[in-house]
Amino acid sequence: MTMNEYPDDQVAAQPIGYWSGAAYRAVVGRLRAELASEQLTQPHWWTLNHVAGSPGTWTRAELADKLQPYDDLGVELEDVFDDLIERGWLLEEPGFVLTATGEEGLARARERNAGAHAETCDGVSTEDYVTTINTLRRMIGNLGGSSDLAV
Repeated sequence: MTMNEYPDDQVAAQPIGYWSGAAYRAVVGRLRAELASEQLTQPHWWTLNHVAGSPGTWTRAELADKLQPYDDLGVELEDVFDDLIERGWLLEEPGFVLTATGEEGLARARERNAGAHAETCDGVSTEDYVTTINTLRRMIGNLGGSSDLAV
């Protein structure tokens, strides 16, 4: 991809709200499209990743509390949990665990999202990526938001 070059003073005058919003729409839109190919939403993705990272430790209430701040669509997380259970991807015993089918689905979704991430970051060095994330974290913190890394 070629990108037009502009003088630094012209770039520095650009509105961060516009560019952060445009980046959000492009990146999240691409990730959501990749997940949709597995009939998943972002809340499905978050659920699967958290359960895979700590099997058997998440209760419904704890996982819903953890994931709620990431939800920008007003999704009912209980419905997401129930959907994954109905699909046979998730068991509740009493903490959530992935089934073999859930692990396979998560692996496919991770592969798709890794491809989207690689395309997103094409031509962006690790150093520039880290600088971008830390700059956004600083701006969020300056405005009273949490600058902690998402986990």
